[in-house]
Amino acid sequence: MFLSLSLLMLAACGTSSETAATPEPSVHAAKDVAPGSHEDWCVEHAVAESQCTRCEPALVAAFKATDDWCPEHGLPESQCLECNPGLKIERPPKDN
Repeated sequence: MFLSLSLLMLAACGTSSETAATPEPSVHAAKDVAPGSHEDWCVEHAVAESQCTRCEPALVAAFKATDDWCPEHGLPESQCLECNPGLKIERPPKDN
């Protein structure tokens, strides 16, 4: 009984009008942004959206064709922080 009530209360917390009125920021770039720009960013995976193989699996073949693939972790070697812990992938600055 207590567990059911707790779950019900948790579910209700996320449905307030204040929460519903606040738009979620997008974690993905719009399709029409310039590749390599500040706006070309996948917030979810912290890489350029135009190079995000996790969001766009069709890109995998191109990375594999250029021998830029980590089969152990399933992403481009140039993005693999597990194999390259010193790798820094930074979002380009905003244009002023």
